[in-house]
Amino acid sequence: MSLFCSQPRTTGNLYENARIVVRTIGFLLVLVWTTPVLVCAQEAADSATAIRALEHEWFEAQSHNDNGALDLIFDNDLVYIEYGRLVTKGEYLSHVKSTKPQPQQVVMEAMTVRTFGNTVIATGTYRETGVKDGKSSLKHWRYVDTWVYEQGRWMLVSAASAPILK
Repeated sequence: MSLFCSQPRTTGNLYENARIVVRTIGFLLVLVWTTPVLVCAQEAADSATAIRALEHEWFEAQSHNDNGALDLIFDNDLVYIEYGRLVTKGEYLSHVKSTKPQPQQVVMEAMTVRTFGNTVIATGTYRETGVKDGKSSLKHWRYVDTWVYEQGRWMLVSAASAPILK
């Protein structure tokens, strides 16, 4: 008697039914094994989109001296390296608070976002134009930022930027 119907089958059809069962099991196994990969790929794409948005928020908050927004983006144990100097979150926010907002434009250029579980590494470049001491200035920067997903949100835990020399 076949697993798939109530009528008895002949021996020739038994092999056909076995092939169908094996194919069905194979298909189900492939489906079960690939579903987590598809889910992980979607989660990685969602993470990359979220990090790109957060990177833009950071640049906006920085250019408007918005410490409240920066405080939400930065982890309390943030490690930031600028011009080779280690800066804590508190020092960074103090600097932003004490700096007068200046008319400047920050243009983000290329950005690459790579996801590793609950950690994302963003690398890229940006240009910063403004006026310093009455003179226009242009700086070109390269950065690497490390984000970690904690307590239901992304937090910047480590960042480094360096000027790109001509």
